Amino acid sequence: MYKIAVIGDKDSIYGFAAVGLEIFPCDDAQEAVHTIRRMAENGYGVIYITEKLASQIEGDLDQYREKPVPAIIPIPGADGNTGLGMRNVSKSVQQAVGSDILSDA
Repeated sequence: MYKIAVIGDKDSIYGFAAVGLEIFPCDDAQEAVHTIRRMAENGYGVIYITEKLASQIEGDLDQYREKPVPAIIPIPGADGNTGLGMRNVSKSVQQAVGSDILSDA
């Protein structure tokens, strides 16, 4: 069975511990890259990451985008929504169907 974790600044992620998810407080981009690598190697199937932290390591996260596990999902942090999560969904839909069906244009 896969494990689920949340990584990001402590103010944004501590609430997830209350629902039983493992949390990894992290503000440093390089530390986040190493932590995610360890999680991927140790049976984590879903990793939620704050959008702010994800935007700092987008290039490093690209290596996981084509793999089924772990699914790395950006979530809004305590500072609010940056739109990164929705952009990633849009990019995935465009890749899957060949056009951007989610745009308003």
